[in-house]
Amino acid sequence: MMATTHVGFLSFGSFLPLPSRISFSKRRTFATLSDDPIREWILSEGKATHITKICPVGGGCINLASRYGTDAGSFFVKTNRSIGPSMFEGEALGLGAMYETRTIRAPRPFKVGALPTGGSYIIMEFIEFGSSRGNQSVFGKKLAEMHKAGKSSKGFGFDVDNTIGSTPQINKWTSNWIEFYAEHRLGYQLKLALDQYGDSTIYQRGHRLMKNLAPLFEGVNVEPCLLHGDLWSGNISSDKNGEPVILDPACYYGHNEAEFGMSWCAGFGGSFYNSYFEVMPKQPGFEKRRDLYMLYHYLNHYNLFGSGYRSSALSIIDDYLRMLKV
Repeated sequence: MMATTHVGFLSFGSFLPLPSRISFSKRRTFATLSDDPIREWILSEGKATHITKICPVGGGCINLASRYGTDAGSFFVKTNRSIGPSMFEGEALGLGAMYETRTIRAPRPFKVGALPTGGSYIIMEFIEFGSSRGNQSVFGKKLAEMHKAGKSSKGFGFDVDNTIGSTPQINKWTSNWIEFYAEHRLGYQLKLALDQYGDSTIYQRGHRLMKNLAPLFEGVNVEPCLLHGDLWSGNISSDKNGEPVILDPACYYGHNEAEFGMSWCAGFGGSFYNSYFEVMPKQPGFEKRRDLYMLYHYLNHYNLFGSGYRSSALSIIDDYLRMLKV
């Protein structure tokens, strides 16, 4: 989601083993919460004896981001003063799922909890970024390896709902991909547009498309792959060794091609796709489905940022209605 930015992290080492579970604070009344649960965790479970500095490190329109320097290394901390821990819990579970594939680099999540004055926080590994986004060919190969390694026996969805930007993303487990994408991706965004803007035109045309997606998937075997879910240029970087890093996910298990839905602002080049398809071969009709997966993100940007994205979303819908003759 384009409106958020993220900044670099300092490595604790490549692919340290994850704890058996990510630490989530139990829901407690504010009266019993530590005055500073972030500092408390860093100085106990984080194995630090003192915090040397706290520096703001950019951020975006949704969360505040800080680097906590300590004698045990650095930690990256995001806070949100108005949203409870559920948003960061979804992010932590996604980061953990990507990390556990041992393929592409993703920050290791450590702790999610509530702030005593309201809001929430997440503590994670700090990875120091390199000077560029890294090699596109290597990035394509690593992303494909994550898609190949991250499979689900539950179908399409995720264990929790999460967010795409600040928009809720519904991840109810569904056995059929077309049903999942129509209802929980396109349908949800179309309903938001109707409720928020009274846009019955895009709602009605979008629903016509939703009911007629099957021809776009003829001859395609869709397997549930672990997706980052919000892969645009602001969520892609490289570490100081030049290895690709992805962050700020909106993870779920879906069709691998859906990962390219933000390609209109991701800068994927020919070497990226060539390397990707060497690991995950291109399926029949890939080009015909490309805009379908962009549509979800154009609709989300329309709902988040207004009418500047409406024409792109409506144009995609109309093109598909003409193509499918419905």
